[in-house]
Formats: sequence, structure tokens, C-alpha cells
Amino acid sequence: MAAAKKKTARGRKQDRARVAGGQKYEVGYASKKTGRSASAVKKVVKKVGNSRKRVEKRLAR
Repeated sequence: MAAAKKKTARGRKQDRARVAGGQKYEVGYASKKTGRSASAVKKVVKKVGNSRKRVEKRLAR
């Protein structure tokens, strides 16, 4: 029998660093956190990419 795979946090860490513009819960979270509308979050994701840092920085303006 093969040894069990070691679970790492790498995938989760990478996922937290991104905003999935097509996922309602991701957009809702960013919207609630920044106080902007969901449509504003989606527009920013399209404009600056899906990096959470860049999206939040742009929405903070």
C-alpha cells in the first residue's frame, strides 16, 4: 500500500492570495471587507488582475 500523502498548506495559501471574480462568495467577501459593491469588485478584478493585494489596494482609493 502506498504511503499517505502529506497535506500541506501551500494550496490554501496561494488560494487566499487571489480573488476569483466568478465566485460569488469571493466577490462578496472582498465587497464586504472594502465596503464597495460586488460589481465594483468584479470591475477591479478585470482591470488589475486577481491578486488580492492589488484588488484591495485599488478598492481602498
